Amino acid sequence: MATDTLLVFVILAVTVALFVSDRIRLDLVALMSLLALLLTGILTPAQALAGFSDPLVIMIAGLFVVSTGLFQTGIAARLGRWLARVAGTSEVRLIALVMLVTAPLSGIMSSTGTVAVMLPLVVALAWRARISPSKLLIPLTMASLIGGMTTLIGTAPNLVASNQLVSQGLPGFGFFSFTPLGLAMLAVGVLFMTTIGRHWLVARAPTSPAGDDGQPSLAELAQQYDLPTHVFRAVINAESRLVAATLEELALPERYQVQVLAIDTEPAAARNHVRSRRQRERSKPVGPNTRLERGDRLVLQGQREQIDALAAEYHLQVEPVDPHQEGVIPADLGFVEVLPTPRSRWLDQSLAELRFRDRYGVQVVAVRRDGASITEGLARLVLRFGDTLLVEGSRKAIEVLRRERLDAVVLADPGAMEAESPRADRAPVAVAVMLVMLIVMTFGWIPNVVAVLVASVVMVLTGCLTMDDAYRGINWEAIVLIAAILPMATALEVTGGLQLVVDGLVGTVGPLGPLAMLAGLFVLTSVASQVISNTATAVLLAPIAFQAAAMLEVSPYPMLMTVALAASTAFATPVASPVNMLVLGPGQYRFGDFLRVGVALQVLVLIATVLLVPLLFPF
Repeated sequence: MATDTLLVFVILAVTVALFVSDRIRLDLVALMSLLALLLTGILTPAQALAGFSDPLVIMIAGLFVVSTGLFQTGIAARLGRWLARVAGTSEVRLIALVMLVTAPLSGIMSSTGTVAVMLPLVVALAWRARISPSKLLIPLTMASLIGGMTTLIGTAPNLVASNQLVSQGLPGFGFFSFTPLGLAMLAVGVLFMTTIGRHWLVARAPTSPAGDDGQPSLAELAQQYDLPTHVFRAVINAESRLVAATLEELALPERYQVQVLAIDTEPAAARNHVRSRRQRERSKPVGPNTRLERGDRLVLQGQREQIDALAAEYHLQVEPVDPHQEGVIPADLGFVEVLPTPRSRWLDQSLAELRFRDRYGVQVVAVRRDGASITEGLARLVLRFGDTLLVEGSRKAIEVLRRERLDAVVLADPGAMEAESPRADRAPVAVAVMLVMLIVMTFGWIPNVVAVLVASVVMVLTGCLTMDDAYRGINWEAIVLIAAILPMATALEVTGGLQLVVDGLVGTVGPLGPLAMLAGLFVLTSVASQVISNTATAVLLAPIAFQAAAMLEVSPYPMLMTVALAASTAFATPVASPVNMLVLGPGQYRFGDFLRVGVALQVLVLIATVLLVPLLFPF
């Protein structure tokens, strides 16, 4: 084996190991791999940087913009509300309808964007039917991944497979080339999840948010988030040094691990220990600039010893409160769960750096991460994708937070079903732009990349989204990842490494025939997609599939179609795809919950692929 070939395999092995470890961002790992190929002289600067000008990369960026236009105009949300009207309360019917609505959306939008829109709607549907959201959220993610199999633009691996054909001088896949197979896989998925799979789904998340107003009680939230169950009420007297201080100056969560949940108004009534109807319904705004006054009555949450220390320092008289008691939290305050999206500006920043309370007028009470709850040191906690934030604030503040659609998804929100999208009036325009783009791509009147770029620009010019929305809507991590990993395939080709891999694969599986090769490619791609990005998997395996077909002297189309389909089967682990991570917290899932259902569905999709692909794309 030549030195350059060995060096490429070493760089590839280290790259894959870093992908799997998830200790460094995927785009940074890809850039490090690119630099390694460049600095070792394996690739020239022109070869190493060619990925950033590849039409595939430009087209994927444009599709993110078009998808964001559909997101901002509420197309998916309208379908979700329709689903709420027709779904009923049958678990089987809910699973089937959720999957049948989600998959078509994922065929034209990004799977992550689809799940971000559908997630609060599906949780609300589950609560209305009094079933656990855990029963619906895994089917939601599976449908979004399968939906990516239905069109050319459904997911990046489809475009990668088509681009491999084009780069070899062959016609790429058409827009609807994937549709018959994608619909067949959807049928397999729905049938499995509504029969055998339904019984393998756990029911950990609660079946309702509790309370007639759709809001969880303080006691139930304490149980769900492992919060201190001790709640106290204290009246600020004239001698207390809390008078005239702001909550930001006091920093009670940082110094005492004590949260101020509410501040009763009407100081005169509070001094006389009178609880009026008005008092139960209103609270002074709780935020960093809230200034405390004599007579304010605080609702505090924390451990007894911490509360006692706070009371001693500030001369407070405290009394315990039953968290189950009605009216502990005034009715104008609410609790909601909030999930940062994969492209959220909140990620990799602490709540203090974000000035979260100041910006949104709500406070973070707890954070759920990796199945555990964090209630201390929240101001310094750096947010990660997959975190679930429990926040408290006024109804108005929660509504403002709910509209941060590109940054966060709000759960446990009774208004989720009725709320309009910020640009709902432009929905017909967004649909028209999408339809024209699809027609142009179907008939091939202009190159696909040009059609997508035109649609992106028209989306902005017609007000479906702003340029800021467009930039925020692009998943830059995915764009850089694809652009930086594409040269790895070039390096494998120029050093002879690609031929070595193909020779080994053909020598092992080839004697069994092209059908065995097709199955082998599916298994290799599907397993790889559980631990590294499905896009990176497709980029690395598409050239192998093409060369294997050439050595077996069969058509490359069934092999590349198989790689594209298998790359979208990231069902079996919560880290396999961002959509799995999005539902991990709301569904209160564990690693094995995905494995149990996901592996079985992967096997079924493998069988369907082996049976159907050769029929539609003969060898």
